[in-house]
Amino acid sequence: MNEVIEFKEKIKSLIDNLKSICRTAGLGNSGNEYQIITQVFLYKFLNDKFLYEIEKKMPENNNLESELKKLKKDKYEMLMMELDPNIARLKPDQFISSIYEKQNEKNFSKIFDDNLLEIANYNNEIFSVLTSGGKKIILFEEISQHVNDKKDKFCKALINELITFNFKNIFDQKFDFFADIFEYLINDYNSNKGGIYAEYFTPHSVAKIMASCLVNKKFNNVTCYDPSAGSGTLLMNLAHTIQENKCTIYSEDISLKSTQLLRLNIILNNLVHSIPNIIQGDTILEPFHRDTNNNYKKFDFVVSNPPFKLDFSKIREELDTKENHERFFAGIPAIPKKEPERMAIYLLFIQHIIFSLSEKGKSSIVVPTGFLTATGNIETNIRKHIIDNKMLRGVIVMPPNIFAETNTNVSILFLDKEDRSNDAILIDASNLGTTYKQGKKKKTILSNDDELLITKTFSEYEGKDDFSKIVSFDKIKSKKYIFSPGIYFDLKFDVKEISQEKFDKTIKDFETNLENLFKESSSTQKKLKEELKKIKYGD
Repeated sequence: MNEVIEFKEKIKSLIDNLKSICRTAGLGNSGNEYQIITQVFLYKFLNDKFLYEIEKKMPENNNLESELKKLKKDKYEMLMMELDPNIARLKPDQFISSIYEKQNEKNFSKIFDDNLLEIANYNNEIFSVLTSGGKKIILFEEISQHVNDKKDKFCKALINELITFNFKNIFDQKFDFFADIFEYLINDYNSNKGGIYAEYFTPHSVAKIMASCLVNKKFNNVTCYDPSAGSGTLLMNLAHTIQENKCTIYSEDISLKSTQLLRLNIILNNLVHSIPNIIQGDTILEPFHRDTNNNYKKFDFVVSNPPFKLDFSKIREELDTKENHERFFAGIPAIPKKEPERMAIYLLFIQHIIFSLSEKGKSSIVVPTGFLTATGNIETNIRKHIIDNKMLRGVIVMPPNIFAETNTNVSILFLDKEDRSNDAILIDASNLGTTYKQGKKKKTILSNDDELLITKTFSEYEGKDDFSKIVSFDKIKSKKYIFSPGIYFDLKFDVKEISQEKFDKTIKDFETNLENLFKESSSTQKKLKEELKKIKYGD
């Protein structure tokens, strides 16, 4: 275990040193830095992975790279044919050691760039991701193009850093190891800073809870889909929970950066076979994935943390078509007159996800907590559709500030088309976790015990006072399809043990909780507060 921790720290040190090289070249936290860091890191990973797999077939060679360079072309090609098809192929002159030996040659930056492009083209069929228009986004691009001057010096610094490190000892590590490394690697590049399409990083605690609650038995040969995949945290946790070799990943995301980061995540987590299904495109306007009959593909599992607000006014008319009426069954949000950037695009994603589920499909979706109680026609119609079709498996209200990047309170919505029961479990986990300051913002962290409490309660379908409640669909219908746990909890007061002061405080606490819970649903909030005020001391 100590060796694993030590090696993880060495990898983080490698990442830090690569970032330091970028800072020295004036690229620190620039828009191009992530391209350099992630691609150079990936080059090193693929290089060492290739040699690691070759070594299994040539275990007696003390100087493997030297022996490979001596092999005749036909024998070398035969050797590569024996490798797993999901392993990137490298020629001897493409090894990092070979490029290192050329660092003093004239125009070294061009040598470095050409090498990366050759590797990318050589492995194009397996490692390229597609745009929705069919364009291939290859594995690497020219690194030196991001540097204004002293390009040779910059590329020399990179190759000298790479040559000192070897991934060999960690290829047998599992998901948790690489999840931590990936998060550390992209920490500076996966945020809501700048750009229309914010790449929010879903906290691992949230991703683990979603996967654990969703996967309630063993599965084999299933499809997993995320229509707003980002860098893939939800998909990776889901695939790991199911087992990577028992599922195939599908994704789509409008952000090119997110798509590239997702590819890296997939490679690190041994899901290379799914790369052809990774699409950069607009899911809402034109979903890419189709079945053999050219109908929209249906999936066994769908996970998503969609954008909540986004201006899609320019394509709204294109969405409002007869063809889309089945997909957007509850309607398409109107364009706000003053703030079009606050269009509720998440409502389209929820409908798209429901439409994308197979007959036995299951889903977990991050939604604004306000969706649980919102009285708008679209929100109500979505919730009504879910209940009328017996799809609701459960709801978990998460603590405030679980996403440090946004002030919006979030909940997790669980759907299950296979279960078809007549009730659901509603969990209020809003009081769990520890809150601390992260810069100017607050962030809440869930402990392992918090995560276990949530997942155990959900999986065991257990009602607990002021925490969880099993609620029938008939009861939810009687409450106008509201999904918020709080309104189904029993209010209990022991008048023999509670003072007037404690009573007043309890009522005040309920009011405060309701203000947070229903801040996006004023009408429902008002009604509930009126009911609370009717409760008198001594009743």
